[in-house]
Amino acid sequence: MIATHIIKEIKFNQNTMILSIDGKLIEINLEKVSEKLNSATDLQRQFFKISPSGYGIHWPLIDEDLSVDSLLKTSIENKNS
Repeated sequence: MIATHIIKEIKFNQNTMILSIDGKLIEINLEKVSEKLNSATDLQRQFFKISPSGYGIHWPLIDEDLSVDSLLKTSIENKNS
């Protein structure tokens, strides 16, 4: 079964992605999740599409797809490190 997520906001602060997912604010170091996003321009980062289920995020200008579940898992792992 595919998890459904509610993504309210995605923004970037240098090499950190800040997301509001399911009412929680998480921060993720881009080096840990995507070399493409880490090296992308601000314009490339700002142009994204969220899947209707909220399961994934796609950046068409750099052809990058990330699963929200993997982002949440990375966020939890970073807090436990």
